[in-house]
Amino acid sequence: MRVFNRNRCLRRVAAIASISSLVAGCGLLSSDSSDDAGPIVVGTTSSPSTLDPAASWDSSWELFRNIYQTLLSYPVGATAPQPDAAKSCEFTDSSNQVFRCELRDDLTFSDGSTLDAKAVKHSIDRIRQINVNGGPAGLLGSLERVQAPSEREVVFYLNKPDATFPFVLATPAMSIVAPDAYPAGALREESGVVGSGPYTLRSYEEGKRAELTRNDRYKGFAERRNNAVTIRYFQDSGTMVKALRDDQVDLTYRGVAADDIIDLQGKASKEEEIQLIDGTGTDINYLVFNPKDPWAGKKEVRQAIAQVVDRAAIAHKVYKDTVEPLYSMVPKGLTGHTTGFFDDYGDPSVAKARQILTGAGITEPVPLTLWYTTDRYGSETALEFKELERQLEASKLFDITLKSRPWKTYVEGYQKGEYPVFGRGWSPDFPDADNFIAPFVGKQNALGTPYEATEITTKLLPSSRRESDRGNVVKQFEEAQQILVDDARLLPLWQGRQYVAASRDVSGAERALDPSTIMMVWELSRKTSW
Repeated sequence: MRVFNRNRCLRRVAAIASISSLVAGCGLLSSDSSDDAGPIVVGTTSSPSTLDPAASWDSSWELFRNIYQTLLSYPVGATAPQPDAAKSCEFTDSSNQVFRCELRDDLTFSDGSTLDAKAVKHSIDRIRQINVNGGPAGLLGSLERVQAPSEREVVFYLNKPDATFPFVLATPAMSIVAPDAYPAGALREESGVVGSGPYTLRSYEEGKRAELTRNDRYKGFAERRNNAVTIRYFQDSGTMVKALRDDQVDLTYRGVAADDIIDLQGKASKEEEIQLIDGTGTDINYLVFNPKDPWAGKKEVRQAIAQVVDRAAIAHKVYKDTVEPLYSMVPKGLTGHTTGFFDDYGDPSVAKARQILTGAGITEPVPLTLWYTTDRYGSETALEFKELERQLEASKLFDITLKSRPWKTYVEGYQKGEYPVFGRGWSPDFPDADNFIAPFVGKQNALGTPYEATEITTKLLPSSRRESDRGNVVKQFEEAQQILVDDARLLPLWQGRQYVAASRDVSGAERALDPSTIMMVWELSRKTSW
C-alpha cells in the first residue's frame, strides 16, 4: 500500500526546508542532543480535551503518544505497527480473528506499579464500559473480548475478521493505564497521569502548557534524544509564530496559519534562524450535517450545498494554497481515494443547486446555522466559515447564521446534537482508507452523530477487513465513498499539508511525525554543532 514517500531527503534553500514526508528523515539535521538550554519547547494550537484515554477520540492523542504507551506503535520510518509495550504481537489464526501479544519483561507504570496483561485488559475493557459518546469505543467494534491468560500474555478475540485491528491497538486511544489509578467504570477525576510512556507529565495547565520529563521506568522502542519537553498551547497562529521568533518556543506544529506560512517562506533567513519544513499530510477538513435538523436532515438541502460550495476558492482565498481541495473523505495518497464529489457535482453551480431544491419543493432561502470551533484547527477557521457563508448566501438559496465555541464546549454541543451543520477536522488514527470512513458511520461514531450506512457497516467494511493486503480493497472503498457522496451527510472540503516551523538549532523535526502525523517529541534534540 502506498501511503507516504519516505525516500527523499531534506532539502534546505536558505533557511527553508522541504521534505516529501515528515515521517522519516535522511539525517541532514542529525546531531547529538544537548539539554544545556533547558526543555525543548513545542508550540501548537491543538490542546487536549482530556487526559483520560477512555474519553478521547481527538487531538488529545498528540499528548497521549508521549506520556502513555500502547502495545504497538510506530518507530521512525515504519508504516505498519511495531511492538512497543509488547515484545511481539500476531494473528494466530488464518481468519484474522484472534490476535495475541506477549508483553516485554518487567514493565512498570510511572508510579512504580506493575504493568501486566491484566492492566492491558483493564485499559481496553474500561473504554467500552465507560463508553463515552464520541469516544474511542467506536474503534473497538470488532472486539468480542480480551483475555489475560498469564502475566505477560494478552489475547484479543474478534467478532469478525479485522486486518486493521493491529492499527487500532497502535492508536493512543488504546493507551495502557494503571488499574488502581483509572477506575473501570468511570473516567479518572484526579489530576495528573499514571502511564508508562517515554515521558511523565510533570505538570499540566489546561489550555496553556504540558511539561514532560524523561520517564526512567520506560521500556519500549523510543530512543529519547532529549530529557524534557514543554508543550505550549496557543489560541492563534500569530501569537505562536511570534513566540517562535522571540525564542520563547523552539518549534511550532499544528495551527500555523497560511499567512504565517507564506511569510516564513518569504522571509526566513540565516539571520532569523528559522527553518520551515513542508511535508505531505493526510489531515482533512469537512462539514457534518445533523440528520435530526429539519433542514440539514433533508438530502436535497445537503446536495444543494455540495453543489454550491467552491473548495478551490476556500483553498486559495483563505488558505493561500497551503491546502488542496478535497472531493472525497479519503485523502489523496491513500489507496482507495476517489474524486466522487467532483465526479457527481462538477464545478460549483447555483443553477444546478436551485434545480435540486425546487425539485424537492423548496423555493425559499433555506435557513441554516453553521458552527465552528474557535481554538482547534487554526486561525483561518473563522475566515473559512465566513467564506462558506458568503458563497452560500451569494447563491440566494440559503440564509446562513454562523456560531462558534471553544473546543471543549464545542465537542459537548455536537455530541448532544445541538448543531444543524458543523465543521470538523480529522487526523488519521492510522494510514488506511478504512480510517477515513469507519469512524464516521454506524450508530456509535467519532462525531456523536449516528449515521446508519448499512451497506458500508455490514458489507463493505467487513469485506475489506478480511484482506491483509490493503492494496486489494480498492473496490470496497470506492463503493463506500460513492454512498457517502450520494447521502451528502459529510462534505469534504480540503486536505492539508504538514508545516513545522522550527529554530535552526533544533534537530529531528523531519522524522518526528508518525504515519498518523502525531508528533513523537522524543525525536527532537538541539544541535551541538553544525
